[in-house]
Amino acid sequence: MRVLGLIPARGGSKGVPRKNIRLLGGKPLLQYTAETARAARLLSRVVLSTDDEEIAVIGRECKLEVPFMRPPELAVDATPSLLVVKHALEWLGSRGDVFDAVCLLQPTHPFRQPGDIDACIALLGESGADSVVTVLPVPTEYNPHWVFFRGPDGALRLSTGESTPIPRRQDLPPAFHREGSVYVTLRDVVLKGGSLLGDRVIGYPMDPGKSVNIDTQDDWARAEKLLRGSTL
Repeated sequence: MRVLGLIPARGGSKGVPRKNIRLLGGKPLLQYTAETARAARLLSRVVLSTDDEEIAVIGRECKLEVPFMRPPELAVDATPSLLVVKHALEWLGSRGDVFDAVCLLQPTHPFRQPGDIDACIALLGESGADSVVTVLPVPTEYNPHWVFFRGPDGALRLSTGESTPIPRRQDLPPAFHREGSVYVTLRDVVLKGGSLLGDRVIGYPMDPGKSVNIDTQDDWARAEKLLRGSTL
């Protein structure tokens, strides 16, 4: 199975300005994902998608391919990742480089490991799923069986639609939320189905203690703390 590793890194960033090339532990944030992707065994090609010339230069210094510049209309705050992925697959496909799947690797998740990428790709092939995404466990108090929505009349209703909550913590089924560091999706699910997930999604659990998604200054501070205190 040919899998494209796609690293999206646009120039605009509000929470942490220029975060994709800001230094974390002495090297650009982008470099962490670049090194991890290049070390993964099951990625056939690793490409950087950016609209920013400075990011492109740093990407090349990190030994990433930058075969195209992303159109400005695909680099605004509201641009969904799906359109960025479709653009890359279509651009490469029009030049004869066709992939079976795509692995989306956001630079804002610097601490994933090559083994995580390879495991997600292997799981996609073994499971017959449309996609594999990294996940984290939902804390017990936020389990859907204990979460209420408030209706227009002010009454609380369980998010599951059940009439009563499960009384004991021990009886709650495990719940997960998307962690975001790895998305692996079949090509046809993206291009024909218009989705990064598809109908059948498999979750790959990550370690909550080593997961961070840098979106704010507080996230950046946590990443620095993790870097200082771990063997990543």
